[in-house]
Amino acid sequence: MRLQRSLGLVAVLGAITYICAFHTTAAIDIPLEVLGHVNIEQLPTITAQSPSSLIAFPFDESYPMTCEAKGNPEPEFRWTKNGQEFDPSQDPRLMKEENSGTFVIPNNGNLTEYQGSYRCYASNKLGTAISQEIEFIVPHVPKFPKETLDPVVVEEGQPFTLKCDPPKGIPPLQIYWMTINLQHIEQDERVSMGLNGDLYFSHAVEKDSRRDYCCFAAFPRIRTIVQKTAMSVIVKTKKSDMSPETANAILERRPSLLTPSGVKSETQLVKGEDLKLECIAEGFPTPQVEWVKIGHRLPIKAKLENHGKLLIVPRVEQEDSGKYMCKAKNTLGEAVHYFTVTVEEPPEWVSEPESQLSMIGSDVSIKCSASGSPEPTITWKVNGVPLRESPASNRKVLDDTIVLHNAKASDSAVYQCQASNRHGTLLSNANIMIMNMPPMILTTGGEDYSAVEGKGVMMHCKVFSSPPSTITWSKDDSSESVVGPRFTVHDNGSLEIYSVEKDDTGQYTCLAKNTEGTSAVEAMLYVKDPTRIVAPPEGQQILIGTTAQLSCLAEYDKSFSNDFELLWEKDDMEIALNYTENSSRYFAEDGILQIFNVSHRDQGVYTCVARTPVDQDTASALLMVLDVPDAPEYLVLSEHKSKSVKLKWIPGDDHNSTTTEFIIEYEESQWEPRIWKELLRVPGNHNSAVLKLHGHVDYCFRVSGVNAVGRGPSSEPTERYKTQPAAPDKNPENIKIEGHLPHEMDINWEPLLPIEHNGPGLEYKVSYKRQDVEEDWKEHMVKRHSFVVKNTPTFVPYEIKIQARNHQGWGPEPKIVTGFSGEDFPSAAPDDVAVEVINSSVVKVSWTRVHKDNLHGHLGGYRISWWRLRSLVNSKKDHGEKESLAFPGDRNHAVVSGLTPFSEYTLIVMTFNGRGNGPGSHPINFKTPEGVPEKNPVFRATDVQKHSVSLVWAPPLEPNGILTGYLLDYQLINDTDEAGQLQSVDISNPDTTKWILRDLEPVSKYKFYLRSCTTVGCGPVVSEECTTTLESSLASIHGGISTQGWFIGLMCAIAFLTLIVLIACFVNRNKGGKYSVKEKEDLHPDVESQGMNDDTFCEYSDNDEKPLKGSQHSLSREIKAGDSGDSLVDYGDEDVQFNEDGSFIGEYAGRKEKRVSAEIKATVQTPA
Repeated sequence: MRLQRSLGLVAVLGAITYICAFHTTAAIDIPLEVLGHVNIEQLPTITAQSPSSLIAFPFDESYPMTCEAKGNPEPEFRWTKNGQEFDPSQDPRLMKEENSGTFVIPNNGNLTEYQGSYRCYASNKLGTAISQEIEFIVPHVPKFPKETLDPVVVEEGQPFTLKCDPPKGIPPLQIYWMTINLQHIEQDERVSMGLNGDLYFSHAVEKDSRRDYCCFAAFPRIRTIVQKTAMSVIVKTKKSDMSPETANAILERRPSLLTPSGVKSETQLVKGEDLKLECIAEGFPTPQVEWVKIGHRLPIKAKLENHGKLLIVPRVEQEDSGKYMCKAKNTLGEAVHYFTVTVEEPPEWVSEPESQLSMIGSDVSIKCSASGSPEPTITWKVNGVPLRESPASNRKVLDDTIVLHNAKASDSAVYQCQASNRHGTLLSNANIMIMNMPPMILTTGGEDYSAVEGKGVMMHCKVFSSPPSTITWSKDDSSESVVGPRFTVHDNGSLEIYSVEKDDTGQYTCLAKNTEGTSAVEAMLYVKDPTRIVAPPEGQQILIGTTAQLSCLAEYDKSFSNDFELLWEKDDMEIALNYTENSSRYFAEDGILQIFNVSHRDQGVYTCVARTPVDQDTASALLMVLDVPDAPEYLVLSEHKSKSVKLKWIPGDDHNSTTTEFIIEYEESQWEPRIWKELLRVPGNHNSAVLKLHGHVDYCFRVSGVNAVGRGPSSEPTERYKTQPAAPDKNPENIKIEGHLPHEMDINWEPLLPIEHNGPGLEYKVSYKRQDVEEDWKEHMVKRHSFVVKNTPTFVPYEIKIQARNHQGWGPEPKIVTGFSGEDFPSAAPDDVAVEVINSSVVKVSWTRVHKDNLHGHLGGYRISWWRLRSLVNSKKDHGEKESLAFPGDRNHAVVSGLTPFSEYTLIVMTFNGRGNGPGSHPINFKTPEGVPEKNPVFRATDVQKHSVSLVWAPPLEPNGILTGYLLDYQLINDTDEAGQLQSVDISNPDTTKWILRDLEPVSKYKFYLRSCTTVGCGPVVSEECTTTLESSLASIHGGISTQGWFIGLMCAIAFLTLIVLIACFVNRNKGGKYSVKEKEDLHPDVESQGMNDDTFCEYSDNDEKPLKGSQHSLSREIKAGDSGDSLVDYGDEDVQFNEDGSFIGEYAGRKEKRVSAEIKATVQTPA
């Protein structure tokens, strides 16, 4: 079978398919340290060579024939071609490399003369190493022969074959059947291509007739495709006068095999190749092919291709050998073919010869054996020459072993062993060195080793000698070797100490000894404390986008302070902390690793590595990144029904936080396109849901997941799914019956959403009837969502129901709701209204309920309205604003608060319903008793002296009764934790608005408290703070002088003289001419300039004004002594009497105080 496909290529390309393996010599390398002291000769060793097949592809520039070797002395190279000597240096076209066996064949001219089998020999005076055979293949350009092909004429129903017969070339070979327009010939159970490239037709049909069947052969390794001459097929159809029954009888026939021929065949292949067996049958009906392995099952790895006609068993093993059978059958019979499959193997080393270094006089054994099928043939060579051509008296061949007795230095040579069968060749070179040499220790002396307590350590002692040396180790100056279960001397001379202890610290000596001499070297061992991570990092769950922090604390031997390093790894890869762009998110310092802006790629196992030059410790922690779930994928709609569909999905990654639920949303294209709305939520462990849908809607769905972190992105939307129209499946809800007018009833309801229409033509049937009388339902069809019933009795009960309908039918039977027709205003007022005074600001109002027949609607409650007539303090009528309070529900009393004490009020009560208020009750007047006053609006400290403070205030705006006086408290509050004792002054005169406190401490901070009082009690407190001075001020001195009589007389005299001067100036001005213009300007300055000139007598200084204050005080005392009983002191000094805008502060007091103030001001101004 296989041979049919290869089409004779094996004969030409046997060197390619023939397995030839070469093993470079396991050379005995003399260390360079040895060669630096002693010149030791070495056998040649092949180090590099070309592959066993070298193909001269036309697109390559040159083809190197490689052969490199080493040895001492340097090897010399020679080549053979096809078993004959070949000297590359004799051909000028070949490029030779110096000190190398390699030569290069350039790609120019005729390469065919270089085609052949090459072998390289590398020789020095000790021996010769040889390479494997190298086959240089020069492929020719494959071509189909030029030929004229007769048309293939075949009757309909008969089988036929189109031959390809591709040209030979470099495998692999790929064959295609196409038309002249490069359209592939369709292949099926009837038409198929065989392994040999032929196109088989199990029976002809009329459509097989065509003139352009072309076979194309492709050789990809040489980049070549060739085409065979087009072939023509003519299918002769059955005569039309034959009946169909007769035609079928002729066409139908039992199967027979077109390929392979005969009943049985044999197939041989090499282990590892693919077994390909094919059976292509003809017949009608088209036969079906079955495959069996006789006595066994078909291999598990077997597969069928080419519509069951080709059986492939890839990479065959010995157990795939055996008998296989193909059976082609149809309804008329069957045809069979048996295949005997034999799997053979190329040679494989069982014992490959090894290079050896042996001492003079020893016996040397060289073993070489190989397995394979068929059994490989073993041949020996020495220095590239067959053993029989290089005899030696001390050499014997025993089966698969060569033995050298009493070997001499001259027996050093390269031995070649070759194992061959028809599937390949193995070649191995073994360097046999015979020499004696005293021990040479190659390890540097005085090495320092550091070991960790409890761990192991290896101290080296590399020795080269022949024969091999005996190596011993001793500690400190002891002559005894170190022994014990913790000490091992390895074959390479190294001393290994397990579980090192502190006492192992010291100097060690390695001694190497053989028959030729001895050598020694020393080393020092230091035992260190182990490195331990004492606070490992802990696993974390971190939210994406935040900062993760891992900490790690380690202990280590302090001698490594400058060599200790603490590294971080992620998933066994070290984290680069060089602050490049990719690592800028990492920051490590003092054993703490910070990861900024954590992303999904940061999830993994983080390992802290604490490392010293001699040991390390690690600790790992898992960092899990939490995020919202990924979008679900692969949404599929199934189980489509009229008003439901099943939606399935595959959940996205939950990112370490379990998905708790899925949200299913929909979008429809008619009413609100591109707007997604929630349809359903399902638990997070579900991946499907049945969706209840509305009719006549073009749906689209998407799904998103929710976990503890939040809601994730939505999936890609599904394909659209449109439901069929259907009758409404619900009726309107939230029906409201209202009566805005007495003889109407308004019916409103929440309309169905557009998506709930379930189809076109939605409208509503409104049905209603009175509940208190027997009558039939009245019905109306409307398209809006409201309806007004006219001419109804006032406030009577009705039953209402609303049903939806569309073109598909009616909705379900509606529910009945009850309501009332329109309301009218209440027609009666509450009777027996009474007021009970609770306190100065609260009263209780009671009444008799209005009868329900007079309500004319739903009772809303009762409303109380009141207004203030006058204050009882001054009996002046002052109608306040009207105030009202509504008290919902059926009740007969209520409490009204927030009234002003000591006032007279009037009050009415009315009822109300949905239409409005009813008539008010008869007004009821009542008075509120006295209360405590409001807070004083003004309270200030003025004229602060060393031992006294003047306090001024204004009376309360609302005294809420008859003022009886004031309560003044004060205390020392210097910057200490404890305040001084509270002192009280009871001011019994209600007209007093100023008070002087004396006998105070100097430079001390005081706090003053003032309350206004009535007979009921005292009102809220107003406070002020100030600090007394260190000495009395000038103002106080002026104040003292201003009370003296002589000072008053002096001021009056000065005022009189000033008046005389002014009169004289006026008279002179009227006469004119007596004074110069300058004098006139001096006597009559501009009004605006007077304030700017300090020398004019018309300007009063601040010092001049202060005595006037004193005179006011004096006059005020005189007035106080008089009959008026009012004192200017009650209003305070000028600082208190006027606001910033110049208004008199006494406006807070009664009219009497204002009048007195005005009189006093006029009196003061009189002397001026």
